[in-house]
Amino acid sequence: MSGKLQGKVALVAGATRSAGRAIAVELGTAGATVYVTGRSTRERRSEYDRPETIEETAELVTRSGGHGIAVQVDHLDERQVRALTERIDREYGRLDVLVNDVWGGEKLFEWNTTLWQHSLNNGLRLLRLGIDTHLITSAFALPLLIRNSGGLVVEMTDGTAEYNEANYRAAAGAYYDLAKVSVTRLALAQAEELRPYGGTAVALTPGWLRSEMMLDAFGVAEQNWRDAVEAQPHFAISESPYYVGRAVTALATDPEVARWSGQSLSSGGLAGVYGFTDLDGSRPDAWRYIAEVQDPGNPADTAGYR
Repeated sequence: MSGKLQGKVALVAGATRSAGRAIAVELGTAGATVYVTGRSTRERRSEYDRPETIEETAELVTRSGGHGIAVQVDHLDERQVRALTERIDREYGRLDVLVNDVWGGEKLFEWNTTLWQHSLNNGLRLLRLGIDTHLITSAFALPLLIRNSGGLVVEMTDGTAEYNEANYRAAAGAYYDLAKVSVTRLALAQAEELRPYGGTAVALTPGWLRSEMMLDAFGVAEQNWRDAVEAQPHFAISESPYYVGRAVTALATDPEVARWSGQSLSSGGLAGVYGFTDLDGSRPDAWRYIAEVQDPGNPADTAGYR
């Protein structure tokens, strides 16, 4: 992918950590200029109170071969998002890739809790963070993206449309379920509206993601993540954030990316098409595994799935 995105400008909204950070870095590996946004900086943390910062992400992008630009943005604040897109226009006059990866709901949804038992305030805040941020960002970024034909929008979510249509995400609850399904529908809406301008929009999901927070929860690091399989055997199908980062880069460098417009895609599914691998050289297909092995209650066995 080296150099294929030279001269292209990307915005990864929600790039402080996890998938957003890895997507930004992989776009940088292909030579892109990448604006990375989030609320956590070296001077001030968001309510997540995590150590990862947007400055670190930007530095990783630059070290990977691209040009990383960190901008502190709360994507619920229209003024901040407008200022961001005006800055991109002023500095580069174009936007080629928009990745809507803002989330922020990990500390808001309540496991195995009914709608009426769940905190209403937390649930509505989750919906604002998981849906409104994407709408606000697209509202200001799309006028810049359609200036040139070939623009790409990637709506990051959890679960494919096929899986989420057939399965209520009961453990995470109604607010979580609604947020993730809504983002997939938003991708379809943007695909229809971008088509006359030569643009493409897709929904994309990673599999069981080894985010920083997930690794911390299991008490492991990326280097020894397999130690967590003893406690949770199905964790064997998990993937690093860089896997979905490579999926985004594969889409962004595909001259025929419009064939995917409006579709719900997964990192594992795209790996089978484009041939990229995770950091360890494997190609985990988590959503097929979840549907065929984990959900039916079968013993953990990733043979044929990675």
